[in-house]
Amino acid sequence: MLRFGGLLFSLPLLAALAPSFPAQAQQAADAGVITIESDLQSADSSTGVITASGNVRLVHAGRGLVATSRQAQYFTEEDRIVLSGDVDVIQADGNLLRADRFTYLLEDGTAVASPVPGQQVFSQWSLQPGQPVLDAAPASNPVAP
Repeated sequence: MLRFGGLLFSLPLLAALAPSFPAQAQQAADAGVITIESDLQSADSSTGVITASGNVRLVHAGRGLVATSRQAQYFTEEDRIVLSGDVDVIQADGNLLRADRFTYLLEDGTAVASPVPGQQVFSQWSLQPGQPVLDAAPASNPVAP
């Protein structure tokens, strides 16, 4: 579910039916909740695009992730979130990413970060002993920025 200014936009059907499930199912549904706070939010039912702008703060508690940006857009048809303008993404394990634009596909968990032209994306990783740096499986369909 996405939370916009007190309104809930239900993504998975499970989230809509959650009150009738036991506590374990409710916790699983809550893991998919993304909360967005911003100065302004709008939704366009004809395009399926939800836009948040101004001091955007996105929290995905299920993944231990907090992101800030100037704008966030959720494309409901593609299940894609695009953060733009001074993007900072921080994970609970200490991983950090700074970029101008960050595109995330919710369905397959892939992401692409892009810098301001002429600059670079910054990332900082907290690796544990024995933890692989990269997943061995190559991305078959990278996200275009």
